Order: sequence, then structure tokens, then C-alpha cells
Amino acid sequence: MSGERAGTLRPPPVEAEPAEPDPREPVNLLFRDLRTSPDGLAEREASRRLTVHGPNALARRGGRRWPGELAQQFTHPLAVLLALAAVLALVSGAPALAVAIAAVIVLNALLAFAQERQAEQAVEALADFLPDRATVVRGGTRKEVPATELVPGDILLVEEGDRVSADARLLSGGVEVDLSALTGESVPVFRSAETADLTGPLLDARDLVFSGSACTGGQALAVVTATGMHTELGRIAALSQRTRREESPLEHQVKRVARLIAVIAVGVGLAFLPMGLAAGLSLTAAVTFAVGLLVANVPEGLLPTITLALASGVRDLARRGAVVKRLSAVETLGSTTVVCTDKTGTLTENRMRVTTVWTPAGEAPADGAAAGDAGLRDLAEAAAACTTADPDTAHGDPTELALLDLADRFGVPCPAGPRDSSRMALFRFDPRLKLMTTADRHGEHVVLHTKGAPEEVLAHAATVSDRGAPRPLTAADRTATVHEIGRLAAHGLRVLAVAVRPLRPGPPPRRREDAEHDLCLLGLVAMADPPRPEVADAITRAHRAGITVHVVTGDNGLTAAAVAEQVGIGHRGMRIVTGAELDSLGDDRLDALLARGEEVVFARTSPEAKLRIADALRAEGNTVAMTGDGVNDAPALRRADIGVAMGRSGTEVARESATMVLTDDNFATIVAAVEEGRRTYDNIRKFIVYIFAHAVPEVVPFLVFALAGGAVPLPLTVMQILAVDLGTDTLPALALGRERAEPGLMDRPPRPRGEKVIRPAMLARAWGFLGLISAALVMGGYFLTLTAGGWHPGDPTGPGSPLHHLYQQATTVAWLGIVACQVGTAFAARTERASLRSIGVFSNRQLLGGIAFSLAFAAALVYVPALHGLFGTAALGPAQLAVLLPFPLVVWGADELRRAVVRRGAATATVPAAVRPLQPPAADEETGHHPLPVLLARHGWSAHRLIHALGVGEHAAADIVAHARHIAAGHGRPPGGGSSPTPR
Repeated sequence: MSGERAGTLRPPPVEAEPAEPDPREPVNLLFRDLRTSPDGLAEREASRRLTVHGPNALARRGGRRWPGELAQQFTHPLAVLLALAAVLALVSGAPALAVAIAAVIVLNALLAFAQERQAEQAVEALADFLPDRATVVRGGTRKEVPATELVPGDILLVEEGDRVSADARLLSGGVEVDLSALTGESVPVFRSAETADLTGPLLDARDLVFSGSACTGGQALAVVTATGMHTELGRIAALSQRTRREESPLEHQVKRVARLIAVIAVGVGLAFLPMGLAAGLSLTAAVTFAVGLLVANVPEGLLPTITLALASGVRDLARRGAVVKRLSAVETLGSTTVVCTDKTGTLTENRMRVTTVWTPAGEAPADGAAAGDAGLRDLAEAAAACTTADPDTAHGDPTELALLDLADRFGVPCPAGPRDSSRMALFRFDPRLKLMTTADRHGEHVVLHTKGAPEEVLAHAATVSDRGAPRPLTAADRTATVHEIGRLAAHGLRVLAVAVRPLRPGPPPRRREDAEHDLCLLGLVAMADPPRPEVADAITRAHRAGITVHVVTGDNGLTAAAVAEQVGIGHRGMRIVTGAELDSLGDDRLDALLARGEEVVFARTSPEAKLRIADALRAEGNTVAMTGDGVNDAPALRRADIGVAMGRSGTEVARESATMVLTDDNFATIVAAVEEGRRTYDNIRKFIVYIFAHAVPEVVPFLVFALAGGAVPLPLTVMQILAVDLGTDTLPALALGRERAEPGLMDRPPRPRGEKVIRPAMLARAWGFLGLISAALVMGGYFLTLTAGGWHPGDPTGPGSPLHHLYQQATTVAWLGIVACQVGTAFAARTERASLRSIGVFSNRQLLGGIAFSLAFAAALVYVPALHGLFGTAALGPAQLAVLLPFPLVVWGADELRRAVVRRGAATATVPAAVRPLQPPAADEETGHHPLPVLLARHGWSAHRLIHALGVGEHAAADIVAHARHIAAGHGRPPGGGSSPTPR
């Protein structure tokens, strides 16, 4: 009881805990703030903290609301219209049609509901990154506990093969961890208790490990600093949950179309009541015909046709390597204006190969032809010694596998077994230092082998190997090496420097600071991750289509920019923006930067940065496709209009968060998907024109009947209208959804984000041109049949009258006339501007099959006596059929002439600005500075460091740093604002 009272004296448990301690503070202070010790927590205290902090798991916001979400699918405007059509069909005496329409409503609702449920799976996939069990020290004893029971203050053991269970600070030992899921970096990084970073991004701290990362080597003890949703993984999960999917442009436009159709249908139906009564019709007849008008204006097949057209697009995309998880995304792809792409594996093959080696004696190809050169052999042997990859199994970092292949080509192979057995010490690659060093037995001596970023190796080098003999590394040597590095990097090559240092007898250094100094530079190794051969053409096609391509990567900006230039990115000008520079930009300056028209390489980006870039682009009215493969990409993938995840190299979290998954991780597939999206959207417009066009010949007969006051008998019945809308109409409309791309599809600029799916020009074509021509032909055939049989206005045509059979034949001619005009409209609607000949008259076999079915269905209604009573039809003679034969040719021919006039007018118009050939960007400001030192200064290198590492003069170094600051300050200024372009 006293324990309970003591507990009530404290504030509520969750709020009672102090603010989370800084995991980078000194260990003794961290122990104090976490109220723990090297012996770990007592079991009772761990149990209490589990109650306070909750389980070490990723919480999911909200509960399951699927009944309400499913119910919402039935309130879609088109679903309501279809329900109205079903009721009208039932009232009109067609229960079978009413049941069919109801089935379409249910099918569409279930399909849409299933597509939207995938959004909840992203956070569930994040949970897969957490292990089931963890090893901890509690009360001085090692034990295994469920990973969900970890709490802040626990002492956690991390070993090779483990997946880290929580965010933690290392206390002893060192581990190599794969942070690619969190940072996007493909190279494992080394974390050690002996190093510390008090500033900079938390994920870069060299003494911290994070939940969801994998330990690929080493062993360490760590104190848990955060669990569950308070970890970096939890922060990303929270971002993913807060990032809601917005309604796609097509979903929004379909609702607008449904409202338009509803207003027209209800308005025409209501307007007919007073017109019919004024014309002398009885109230019952007026209401009946008003219902007929309403049925004529409700396109019962529109929603299923759109759904099936999108589903067809999804199938076509899957065959081309893009799996789309939401049907409406096919349309969104077609309106894409900006693609933000990663570099490695998307633009490139993710396959490294050494192409060039350089020593102070000169450059040589890496094909092994110069294997007799001792300096080159020493360089290849040292580079291969400083690796951990296994060439026999091809397991390991692609860069190291390329170095081992180089050693084979130069006749100094380095098998993994002998290499590892001779190794005495290993300082794994550190992304902050950009160096890796090994201490290896070499005969009776021990030699340090170091490889890494050339500027860092230069900063730690004191001598250079000149024809096998070391000599002092002069300022001139440093300058010459820097220019060689820049020249190789300008060709898109990744450059590493290799150095050695013989050690005195005795054990190797225990700290890397004692090892990586006074190195002897052997030379440079340049390797290429070749761009995918199809990417350059895809980039060209994207530019022709008016699509801007930005590179958003965690890699170094100079390398990414070189690859971008190789594949054609930057045709309007290009600049590099580092992560630090992006963080310093306000929203207004970021907006101005993106509005410049240049394509940008965003280097070293964080999850928040990707999200911010996507938001900025979308705020400018762009439709954005964003690629990603890691957990850290999940929020941006969800926020972008089209999130594109990598199917081969991507994480499950990215795949769940994305709208589209590339099965081949290839940028060219994105462009193919954009083309498919445009084709699908064009086809949706084509069958909308087709469906809307025959509404006019369906409505005009009712208007003629009403305006004539009954003197002209009704040319159509409600059942005949339904036979058109759900019989002869649907299959050709579906076939138009499979139409091949119109010529010039990818030479058009993207349509504006807010452009309506139904444009005034489409309505003018459907109602004012094709519809009026069809209505004139239909009414002409109707009156021709009546007058040829001796009918005069006002003559009775009801059942039992002498002219009743003639009247039935005339209505049959009117109905068949609509079907015949549908055939001509179907061929006319296959293109918007191009001639039918350009795509092939008989190229759409599905359309030919749909037309054949429509004609067979029409023949059944005309010549099967059992259907005459239901639909009010009658058999026709050869002369009456002959009247209908020209109808398809007249409708198609008239539209073919109209399209020819449109093409002739477009040919004389000026080229749109979006596709006009662009002038080359203005020349860079001449500063005389090499781009490599400038980029290093932009990444934070001081003037003193530039002087020491690169041999830059004091005044030049100060000028370089000032110039780098000027570049960073110039990001986002409008053109002509005085900013200096980014050095290429």
C-alpha cells in the first residue's frame, strides 16, 4: 500500500520522465541521466520502465476503421449515379439490368477499398526491422529478453549478425553496422566506443548505433538511450503515419465529372416535365419520358470502363517492370512533371570496375597491359590488401570487389584466406574520415595499407612513391594530384587514393589516429559504376516530354553530378546543393531555387530533406515522382504524388510506402511508366468522348417528340436506350481503353496538374460535332422510314393502328442508326489529332471484336422475335438496312476532316516553350579555382585544411572558402541576381 501511495505522489508516469538525455554527452553523465550503470538495470526497475515507456515497438496511429472506409466507397458520386440508374432500370421493368448495375457498384467499391488498405501496411512493415530477441546485462548478469521489453538504461550486447534492437550509445568495443535502411548509404560504417562526435547529424555520430540497423561485424556493449517510437526508426514511422495520401487528380476529376453528369441528367429530366405538359402530354407520359431522358444521360458504363482501363494500364506496366499498387496512380504517372531520382542502381548499374590507375610516373589503363610496371603492381597489391570482400563468393562491397579484380589483372591476386590470416589489425571504413586501414604481415615486416577519399589520403600523407622509392610530398605534388583527381572525377569516375606505411617491429597501433599518419602515397585508382545504357535515351525522352529530372542522393555531389551529366541530366543547367546548404535555405529560397529551371543534384540528403523537396515541388503545382529504397525514404515516398521504390535493392518499408515498385530498379522504367500513364489517360478521354457522343442522338428524339406535342411519335424507348448504354456501348469503350499510343505522345509537355479530365474541347467534339452529326443521321433515317411508308405528322401509330408496324420499324432504324453511328464514333475517337491511318485502321483488334459483338447484339434485337416485345423493335428489310450503311463512314469521315484541319493549324503555330530547344546555360563565373577544392569547402573544409591537404596557397584557400560561401548564399536567387553558378 505504501508503494502505491508513493507512486501517487509523482506526476502521471509518462509525463514524469525527464526529457530524453543527449546520447552524445559524456558516458558518466549519460549513466546519471538514464539512472543506470555498467551492471545494467535491476529486473524490478526494468519492469517499471517498461510500464512507463511502453513496449519497444512501433505504434500504429488509430485503430481499424474498415467498415466506415468501405461504406465511403458507396457514396462516390458515380456510385450514387449508378445506383440511380439501377433504380431507374428497375422502375423501367428491367430487373436483370438493375441487378447487373448493382453488381458493378459493389465490385468497384470492393476494388477501391482493397487498393486503399495498402496504406496501413507501411508502418507494419517497419516493425519487421526489429528483432524478436535481444541480449542485455541486468543486475550484472547476461540474459536474453524479448526485444519489445528493452527500456532506456538497459545494457545491450551487439554482435555480428544481430539486428540492433534500440538506439544506443557504445560503451566498449566496436561494430560495423549497415545503416543503409536509415541513411541510404550502401557501405557499412564502423562505430566504436573510442570515437565521439559531439556535433553534426545524430546518424553520423561514430559512437551511436540505431534501431533497425544490422551489425555486419565486431562486438560491442552499449547503453540503450531510446526505444519504440522515440528511436530514429520510430521518428521515421511517425513521419510516415503523419504523411497522408492525397486524392489523385483522376479521383478528383472523376467526382467532378459525376457531379456534372448528375446536374445535366437531373436538369434535363426535370426540364422535360413542364415541356411535356405544355406540349399536351399526360402527366404519366411526361414523367415516363422524363425518366427516359434521365436514363439517357447517365453513362452506366463509365465507372467500370475507367476502372478496367486503369487495370489494363496496371497490367501493361507490370509487364514493363513497374508494379503499380493503386489504379489511379496510372493516370497520375501521365501528368508527372518532375522526377526525383536516386543515382546508384537507378541511373547506374551498381557494378564497379577499375578503368584507370595513376602513379606519379603517369596514367595507365587498368587492363593489365602494364602489369610489368613495379609501381602499378605495388598500387594494385596494396589496394587489394586493404579490403574485406571475398572475391570467390563475390560477397562484399562492390568497390572492394573491383579492387580485388584489379589485383588479378595485374598478376598480384589477393585470395581472401591468405589475406585475412596475415592481417594483424583492421580499422574499418569510417564515412566521416573517409578512410580504411589494415595492418598486414608482408614477409617479415608489417605494413599499413590505407585507401579512401583522395583528399583525405593526401591530408594524411607525408611522402610519395616515385618509381618505387619514397620521397617528400611537395606542394607541387599535391597540386598535380588534385588536378588529376579532378580530371578523373570530371569523367564520372569514382577515385580512391592508396597509401602505405611500413611499421617498426612490434605490435601494430591500437588506435587509428596512431596509424593513419605519415603515409606514403602510391597513386590513384579510378573506377566506374557505368550508367545503364538505356538511361540516356530515357532522360532524352523525359526532357522531350517536358519532365524535369533532379538527382536526390545520399552520395557525394561531385560523383552524382558527373553521372548526371553523362546521362543527360542538366540540359537547362545544373547545380549541386549539399545537405548542409539545403538545411540553411529557407522555404522561399528553396522555392526560388527549384523555379530557376535548372536540374539540381541534392547530395547527402536526410529523410526530412527529401520530404521538404517533395513538398516544395508540389507547392509549385508539380506532379512529383520520387524514387527511394530505404526506410529513411518512406515519408517522402508517401508524400510524393508517385512514390517509386526499388524492387531489387529496396527495403520492404519503401516498397510498402511507395505507389509503384520497379522490379528492375531502372530509371528507364519510370519514363516507360510515364508514357503508359499518358496513354491510359488519353484513352480514358477517348472513351469519354465516345460515350458522351451518343448521348445527343439519345436525347434529341425525346426533345423532338416533346416539342412536336406528340405529333411525331417517340423515336426511341427507354429499353432501347438501356440496350445502347449497357449492350452495344461497353465493349467498344473498353477496347478504346486498350488503344496504342498516339504519335507524338512523349513530345507533348505534361498536362497541368489542375487540368480537368473533361475539357470544353472534348464536349464540343462529343456533343457539338459527333453527337449532332449522329443525331441528324438518326432522325433522318427515322423520318425517311416513316414517310416512305406513308406516315404524315399526327397520324396514329399506337398498337392496333395500321402504321404501328411501320412505327416499330422506324424506331428500330433510329436505334440501329445510333449503333451504326457508334461504330463511326469509335474509329473517330481512336485519335485526338492524328489520322487513323497513322495508327492503323485495323490495329486495335479488341475494338474490332467489340464492334462485332455490338453488331451481333443489335442483330439479335432486330431479328429475334422473342425480343421484339421487350425492346419495341421489328425486323428490317434490305432497303431500310441500306439507309444505315453510310452512317459509320459519314461520322468517321467528318471527324477525319476536322482533325486534318486541326493538324494543319497546329503545324503553323509556334513551338510551345515547354518543348522549344533550350539555349545553353550562361557560362560559369571565371574564378580560376579547381572544382574539387571548392566542393570540399562547401562540405565544410577550412582554409587551413585545404592548404595542408591539397597544397593550396594561403590566399587561394581563403578565396576558395569565400567563393564556396558565395555559392551557398546564391542558391535560390533568381537568375541574374548576382549569384555565381555552381562549379561543374
